[in-house]
Parts: sequence; C-alpha cells; structure tokens
Amino acid sequence: MRLQEEVIRLIFGLKVKQLRADKGISLTDLAATTNISISYLNEIEKGKKHPKPSKAATIADALGVSYDYLVSLKLNKRLQPVGELLQSNILSELPLEHFGLDMSRVLDLFATAPAKLSAFVNTLLEISRAFDLRVEQFYFSALRSYQELHDNYFDDIEVEAEKFLEKYQLDPDQTLTYAQLTAVLEQEFGITVADTIFASCPELAPLRSVFVPGPQPCLQLNPVLTEQQRAFAVAREIGFQFLQLQPRPYTSTWVKVGSFEEVLNNFKASYFAGALLLNRDRLVQDISLLFAQPTWQPQLLLQLMEKHNTSPETFLQRLTSLLPKFFNINQLFFLRFHKSPSQDNFQLTKELHLAGLHNPHGSFLQEHYCRRWISLTLFADVEMQLQSGASSPMVGLQRSSYINSTNEYLVLALAQPAETAHGTISIGLLINENLRHKIRFLDDPGILKRLVNETCERCPALDCLERAAPPLILEKQVWQERVTGILEDLAAKQV
Repeated sequence: MRLQEEVIRLIFGLKVKQLRADKGISLTDLAATTNISISYLNEIEKGKKHPKPSKAATIADALGVSYDYLVSLKLNKRLQPVGELLQSNILSELPLEHFGLDMSRVLDLFATAPAKLSAFVNTLLEISRAFDLRVEQFYFSALRSYQELHDNYFDDIEVEAEKFLEKYQLDPDQTLTYAQLTAVLEQEFGITVADTIFASCPELAPLRSVFVPGPQPCLQLNPVLTEQQRAFAVAREIGFQFLQLQPRPYTSTWVKVGSFEEVLNNFKASYFAGALLLNRDRLVQDISLLFAQPTWQPQLLLQLMEKHNTSPETFLQRLTSLLPKFFNINQLFFLRFHKSPSQDNFQLTKELHLAGLHNPHGSFLQEHYCRRWISLTLFADVEMQLQSGASSPMVGLQRSSYINSTNEYLVLALAQPAETAHGTISIGLLINENLRHKIRFLDDPGILKRLVNETCERCPALDCLERAAPPLILEKQVWQERVTGILEDLAAKQV
C-alpha cells in the first residue's frame, strides 16, 4: 500500500514537471497562476507531496490538461517506460537512500532519457537472469557495497555498543561471557534462551539459532554450537533488541530474504555483537603489539584470540572494521570458503572487498579456485587435525603474488575444526608502503611465498601440480586475440 501511494506521488510529479517544461512555464509562473507556493510545487514535482483534489484541479487548469489525465497513472509515450519501471518492483528493491541517492534525482535521469535508461535497467535484469542471480544475491551485493562505502566501520553502532556496556555496568576491559549476555537478554529484554526445538525439528539442524517471538519470546540455540558461537548468537539478539531493529530475520542462517532493510538490520545486529564481544580499544592495542613483532608469531595470534575468547570468523570480521579505521589498511578482502566433505570442490560463501574489487571474488561461476591459496591449502591441515582428534584453531600465513600482476597480498587464514570441519576464513591485505610501515614482520623469510591466480580455467601456469581444470577460458581469450590480430592485418593490407 505504501509503495502504491509513493508511485502515485512520483508519477503525478513527473507529469507536472514534464508538462511545465513542454509548455515553457517556469515554477514561478505556475506558482503565481495556481496560488500555490514554489516550495510546495517543488515538493510535488519531486514526488514527495501529493496535492488535495482541489489543488490538483487548479494545477491541471494551469497546465492545460484535464484533471482526470493529471491524476491518472497513465503517461505519455515519452515517459511510459518510466511509469512501467515505477509500477514494477525494481525501484522498490533498490536501497537508494542508503547510498545517499534521492529518488527524485533518479527520476530526473529517467525523465531526461527514459527509453535509454529503461533499456539499460532491462539489460541489467537480463544479465541477472542469465547468471541466475536471485533477489537475495542482489541484496547481499548491495550490502557489500554499503559496507565498502563506509570502509566497513560504523561509528554510530560502536557508540551504541559503548552505551550498552555503560547502561548495564559491564566492564569493557573484560570479554563478555555467554552467561553475562544471557542474563542481560533474559532480565532486561524478557527473552529466554533454550535449545529444545532442535531435537523435535530435525529440519532446523543447519541453523545456528531461531528467535521465536510472542508473549514469551525465546531464543533457541542449536545444541552443537561452541561457547563462542552461543555468545555471538545472544549478543546478536541483544543487538536486535537494543537497537530496536525492524524488520528482522528470525533465523541466523537465511531461509528467506524479505527486503534489503531486513538484510541491513541483520548486518547491524551482527556488527553490534562483534563490537560487544571484541572491544575496539583493547583489540586495536593487541593488534598493534602483534604487528610490532620482528618475526611472524602464529602462537601469539592464537593467544590473542584465546584472550578475547573469540572464533576465527568473528575475529577476522572485526579486523575488517578496525584495520581501515585505526591502521589505514583499507585495501583488503575477507573470504569464507566451504568445502564439501564428499567432493574436491570449494565454494566461496562470503566475501568483502574494500577499496576496489580484489581477487579472488565470487563471480566465477562453476570455475575452480586456485588451489595455491592458503585459504584452500589449510583444508588439508584441518582434515589431518580432525583425524588426530584435535580441535584447536589453525593458522596459516602466505604472501600471494598474482601471476601477470604487480599485486601481492599478505593473506591470513584461520580455521577451527570444533566450530566447522568444512570451512576456512581468511583476510588479505594489499602489500604496499603503508603495510610495510604498519607490519614489522612482513619480510620474515619464514612466511610462505607463492604465485597464485584466480581460477584454473584462467591460469597460464601449465606446470602447476595443483591444477584442477584445464585453462579453457584462457585458451579462448588467446584464440580471440590471435584472430583479432589476423583480421587487423588483413584489413591493413586492403588499405
């Protein structure tokens, strides 16, 4: 209903603006003729206001059209593509306001060249259908862009986390425990914590948590969760409650995505949880000490994670927020890989790229990611540890240089078999002068160095022992370049 009212306002405003422009009537002239203020007419043309019937009739008379035409949703041929676009659900799915865009400005563009811009939008939709991009994938891509726009640091949420600690008299110098967080959730927000529904509903097994609303709201936690995962799930629920985020999902793993607002609010609650569990000032100080070491100290990193009682994913996610803000390290990527236990196949299930799109990224459908990445080689170590019965966190560090590129990254990969036997988390930092200045152990000869590429299908390293597929895409590109060269030579000879 709200969207339909917005569409009516927008189309009415477009008509008024278009008719005024076609007849050469200035906004001042129209205001004088109708006895309606310039500011109010401006709001009408931007689609922010819709006049009462009497004023709409006055505007119609001044523009020389009938009242019925002006208030109808029918547009002339020039603006018809814009009307079709407005009445579809496309613009309603675009989170324009979160990127500082005003709908009226977007409509100005469509009104100026409606056919061309509508064709462009339709082309994007056709591309999305060709690559089988679902609506939720669009939302998640929009969220990543939103994070990148802010360098993944949100001071307003950081401030709210500090207010929470102060309000409930929790010590910021001590890592919050699952018991502390549960007590706050139950006593202050009236939400109990249990794990009863998972035994009776096996379909819920893939989910970490389920929020059950109602007169007696309850946060149900999967019994298989580690202590760290349980603490994060409760902290995330506190984020929903303390920040009063609506709409919101009721499951930790997405079952169905309703809107971008829902995706954004889920991110805000998760960010709030990370800020609660990993205090900004304490972690920045500890990371500074780690970076100041003359040699790479993996055991020191593990001790740091143990000190903060955090999981690998929460830890690296937090680093993607703090490194840009406090270390000026904003050229980085975050990746989460999953490996099917029955197949030699890797899926990139989560990614974030700051300061431009770095490789690797998840747009390579059905291709084989480079097996030389530390993110993937760490899986073999995880399997060995599982066979031995151990479950402690694992660390890998690698300097990755891309073949046929000047880019080199310091890539830190983590895994915790107790948390997930089939996943790794990694963060890659672009090696430049700033990174050399910030990380003292960067040139430690003990750090593994490897040449890597994007996917096997695009890689020229034919002698690679880890190759999982032939370089079919590279071969096609080489063929295209050769044919293009031959055609250019033939054309030159005809001159």
